[in-house]
Amino acid sequence: MTGWVPVEEAQITDFARYASDRTGRDLTGGYRTLWEWSVQDLDGFWSAVWDYFGLPARPEGQPALATEAMPGSVWFPGSTLNYAAEVFRDRDESATAVIAVSEDAAPVELSWGELRRQVGSVAASLAALGVSSGDRVVGYLPNSAEAIVAFLATASLGAIWAGCGLDYVGSAAQARFAQLTPTVLITATRARHGGRVVERGADVAALRAGLSTLVATVVVDDPDSVPGAIPWSSISSGDDALTPVSVPFDHPLWVLFSSGTTGRPKGIVHGHGGVVLEQLKHSAFHQDLRTGDRILWYTTPSWMLWNSLVGALLVGATAVCYDGSPAFGRPDALWELAARLRVTTLGTSPGYLASCRKAGVRLADHDLSALARLGVTGSTFPADLHRWTEDELGSRVQVVSSSGGTDVVTAFASAAPTTPVWAGELSAPCLGVALDSLGHNGEPVRGTVGELVVRRPMPSMPLRFWNDPDGIRYRAAYFDTFPGVWRHGDWTTITDRGSVIIHGRSDATLNRHGVRMGSSDIYGPVEELPEISEALVVGVELDDGGYWMPLFVAMADGIDLDDALRKRILAAIRRGASPRHVPDEIIAAPGIPHTRTGKKLEVPVKRLLRGEEPDGVVDPGSVDRPDLLDWYRDVYEGRVKGTGVSCSQIFREASSG
Repeated sequence: MTGWVPVEEAQITDFARYASDRTGRDLTGGYRTLWEWSVQDLDGFWSAVWDYFGLPARPEGQPALATEAMPGSVWFPGSTLNYAAEVFRDRDESATAVIAVSEDAAPVELSWGELRRQVGSVAASLAALGVSSGDRVVGYLPNSAEAIVAFLATASLGAIWAGCGLDYVGSAAQARFAQLTPTVLITATRARHGGRVVERGADVAALRAGLSTLVATVVVDDPDSVPGAIPWSSISSGDDALTPVSVPFDHPLWVLFSSGTTGRPKGIVHGHGGVVLEQLKHSAFHQDLRTGDRILWYTTPSWMLWNSLVGALLVGATAVCYDGSPAFGRPDALWELAARLRVTTLGTSPGYLASCRKAGVRLADHDLSALARLGVTGSTFPADLHRWTEDELGSRVQVVSSSGGTDVVTAFASAAPTTPVWAGELSAPCLGVALDSLGHNGEPVRGTVGELVVRRPMPSMPLRFWNDPDGIRYRAAYFDTFPGVWRHGDWTTITDRGSVIIHGRSDATLNRHGVRMGSSDIYGPVEELPEISEALVVGVELDDGGYWMPLFVAMADGIDLDDALRKRILAAIRRGASPRHVPDEIIAAPGIPHTRTGKKLEVPVKRLLRGEEPDGVVDPGSVDRPDLLDWYRDVYEGRVKGTGVSCSQIFREASSG
């Protein structure tokens, strides 16, 4: 166990006493006791969560879980609420709700009263544009106060929100938004990252052209540069009262998008009720957030952690939105910001922590006396990096590793203020999450690697996928491997003490510094180059906490991979996919292996590059060119095991340019 000492009193202990009084059983015997009840009695647990937070009155005699099925569970029939209404309930109008910070500007604070006013004004303006319940409003925005206002205004109307950060190029945003046939686009034309202005004017123009159903475009920064656009100031400056409409528990709140690993990104639809319950539970019981706390999570609107950051408003905490690089001007810039703003909960990724350690950052140089909790997620968190972080912060700060997903917009496993912490491990499954680890035969395994599964429904599981009327894609995504059991796609070990170790994805999602992207987004611009016959990209979690993302390219006949072509490939990825997802290395390969049905062997190659033997990774008889398996295994021996990951000077020059 690390130096962290679990606390005896927190919101989760108050809830345990509350639940004990309701049930007549003692649930105060520790986290494990409370968790076991929460997954054994789903109806009792989630009913208690609903009532503990004072959510709207429910119909007499109706259960919390009316139908237990996966997929197809039915939660809180007849109950109504609205996400935005719960955000603003019982708030001190003069207290700070949102702090917005960027690289080039001083922090801007919005009080609860000002946030309410802006949300009411934007909601009224959207309604005047014809937006009503069930319509879609999309945001192509940085992590900003405007993004929060736009989302809450949309939710208050019962309309459906979808967001995408400016870290995605316009074509990637269009691949997501066009599926929704949106009515209104709210956008920015530029952002800053690493001291550079990222111009997105051309991307906005292309995005608008690809969204034929738009009736209006609202621009938050430079409306004059977008023909026919409505200035944000004109829709956010009114004094219209905020009057959220009550909607059914399973009314769609937002559509979050999968990374698009195997094709077009999937639109994952979540409901008002499930998200409100899950975010209240996680914010209060696992993060111990409450009125007066300040949470800064380094994220973008492209990642579900932005949605979780907004969810902290449900418990009255202050959301700190940062638009920029965590290392702008200095490698410890994020820590300096957290100290300056007196942040109580800070969230980051193992990749950022590893870069701080490598740069010799000393956290004691910053006044982090307000910090109570450091959240770490986005990729595997090695034990030695965890120990370095805790040594730097001291035992007063709980260093919490968590793992979850866009699919349920929350964590499956994490910690609580009352749980011990073990370096390299997640303390426990989250409350209400019937987490298990299954071997290839579908039987539970302990102390060894298995597939992370959830055996019973959660209220924030997707209502459905967008444009999937028969539920075929939804079932295939989670339930084909183990029917009736949610398979998430993570390799995991559940230890004898009940903690959880995450070993990385068992699928092909790219996960650079916690920002996920599908391989198909990379293939598009790369394989358009005439010199490239085919490409394969994987992200490999290294034992030292690093993340290696090589791109393998099979060349067209007569073409050699030289430095000039490497630069062109990198430029194509920066323009056509994401500057955050340029590969660490570009390697000419003798070929790209496929299944016999033509699917690229992304997951098997990833496993080979983690050091596994070919015979244990894939049946050679199912591969079109089994001879390539040894070649990729040799790459591991030379690049990772033997010499370590190193990039040439030409790559560094091309990447920065």
